[in-house]
Amino acid sequence: MRASNHLIGLVNFLTFLLSIPILGGGIWLSSRANNTDCLKFLQWPIIVIGALVMVVSLAGFAGACYRNTFLMWLYLFVMFFVVAALVGFIIFAYAVTDKGSGRPVMNRAYLDYYLQDYSGWLEERVADNSYWVKIASCVRDSKACGAKFGRFVNGVPETADMFYNRRLNPIESGCCKPPTECGYTYVNETIWTAGGGLVGTNPDCTRWSNDQSQLCFGCDSCKAGVLGSLKKSWRKVSVINIVALILLVIFYVIGCAAFRNNRRIDNDEPSGEARMTKAQPSRIHF
Repeated sequence: MRASNHLIGLVNFLTFLLSIPILGGGIWLSSRANNTDCLKFLQWPIIVIGALVMVVSLAGFAGACYRNTFLMWLYLFVMFFVVAALVGFIIFAYAVTDKGSGRPVMNRAYLDYYLQDYSGWLEERVADNSYWVKIASCVRDSKACGAKFGRFVNGVPETADMFYNRRLNPIESGCCKPPTECGYTYVNETIWTAGGGLVGTNPDCTRWSNDQSQLCFGCDSCKAGVLGSLKKSWRKVSVINIVALILLVIFYVIGCAAFRNNRRIDNDEPSGEARMTKAQPSRIHF
């Protein structure tokens, strides 16, 4: 087997290894979709891309090992579209999660989340009531505001000051407590009283309920919290995908060059080596 075939085989093997973190990122998003983020369609593009990279790289590896030109052509042809799809997914992921983040709150370690800070396709989908009913049910069933949300110190529930110094994740901040501006008084992590009266004009102030099955699952802040959680998840996976994309492009270029070299050798084409011609001795005339 020629050295270029060994190179193509190595490139395809490395591409196969690259498919593992891509596919793993999609599976991680899927687990988040089922347990926390609760949007169950966003992970499928990356899972499909990861699976395609894995299958196509195996086809290219087999083609290099058995010198099967069709499989190597198939690898190069399909991988071009896989790379294009990965580029499109990364751009899409950054575009739909570009806007929005938590707002700092005075004397609080956690951030508050507001739906108006987000915009675009993803925000419209989450805010849509037909989708939100399912998402809110998923957040409720995930027990994000359940027993694991409460904390005890030496067997005693944490105080208000302890809670205020916690770094809550977006869903805990948006769905498990009322917005800070509403002026509720802390009793425990999921029970708050109006105290001296509401001071905020935020509609979520009247949506909050101490009913543990309701809490702020109907609040705009909860929708914003879901969007904030999605943004964090997608950005983490996008970092992996960007690194994988750069390596995929490098491997693809190397694979194209090696395959072209194979074709040139198979066709007995000159590869640019220097050719020497014997000089004819000059005749001496007397």
